[in-house]
Order: sequence, then structure tokens, then C-alpha cells
Amino acid sequence: MKYVNAKSIFPKELLKEIQKYVNGEMVYVPISKGLHMKWGESSGSKNYLNHRNHEIRQQFSVGVTIDQLSNQFFLSHDSIKKIVYSKK
Repeated sequence: MKYVNAKSIFPKELLKEIQKYVNGEMVYVPISKGLHMKWGESSGSKNYLNHRNHEIRQQFSVGVTIDQLSNQFFLSHDSIKKIVYSKK
């Protein structure tokens, strides 16, 4: 979230109307419902983790052990178990 000066984005009439309710304070304007992105969508983290987890499941299915996957992907034994035994 970044700070933007209202004077630089709102028309004068609208700014005067807003100032009737709040003057000289910071106001958070939430993202419109249709524009809100889910976790990891804008940064690519979600795709990266989905790809990584798919790779872990694939290697596990051909016989790579949980300990080997833990060392390869730098994850705990329990984290690997959650990934390979999930219903995804």
C-alpha cells in the first residue's frame, strides 16, 4: 500500500466533499471486489509453490523418499509429508 496525495488524484469538487468527512487524515481505500487478487497471484508465489509441490509429488510417485525430498527442497520431513499425502 502506498501513500498518494488526494489533491493529485481527485477533482476539486470531490476533494471538497471528502474533506467534509475527514480533513488532513489518512484514509484507506479498499480495492474493488472484482479487482482483488488472491494470495500469491500478483507476485507469482502461488504458481511457484504449485509447480514445486507438483514436482515433489511426481518424484515421490517414482520412489524418491521423503528424506531425500526434504534434503533436495530444503523442507522439513513433515512439510514433505503434507505435500505428498494431500488430496491435490
